[in-house]
Amino acid sequence: MNNLKNITKTTLSNDWAKLDRIDYDYQFENGEWKRLSRETYNRGNGAAILLYNPEKRTVILTKQFRMPAYENNNTDGMSIEACAGAIDNNDSALETIIRETEEEVGYKINDAEQVLTAYTSPGALTEKMFLFVAAYNENMKISKGGGLDSEDEEIDILELPFFKVIEMITNEEIIDAKTIMLVQYAQINKLLE
Repeated sequence: MNNLKNITKTTLSNDWAKLDRIDYDYQFENGEWKRLSRETYNRGNGAAILLYNPEKRTVILTKQFRMPAYENNNTDGMSIEACAGAIDNNDSALETIIRETEEEVGYKINDAEQVLTAYTSPGALTEKMFLFVAAYNENMKISKGGGLDSEDEEIDILELPFFKVIEMITNEEIIDAKTIMLVQYAQINKLLE
């Protein structure tokens, strides 16, 4: 990029994730250069999946406490979401979502279809989400799920009719961006019809 130079980073925090202040010179279309500063939060990339059962017309979602949601005036901090997790080590997005599906909801899948890639908040987060779908049935249930104690997870598993999930988005019971994108993908592509 010819309109970007003199980039410097200052780490502000490096605990659960990394918070950097990035200072840089940016040239606007009118030719003027300005020194700008932004904070970026880097927790790596992630993967999410919408598990759907076309025969029963149901989907599997999770419900868990999210401190940022609570902090943003959510009375109980609970969030209903698609199964998801951070991409660790050198795992691929597919390897991650296969592992997370088993850990969080107790279903063993061997494959999933990546359907979307998205930044959920590119003005502040570096995280890119890789979004998948996969069909499930009861024979694939191998454990109770609920997350890992070692990761301090306490996850409720919800099997819901697809029409109910659409209603929950409309009435703002579900306000998680990745989940809304996956549900709309399923709706547009008629995965449950």
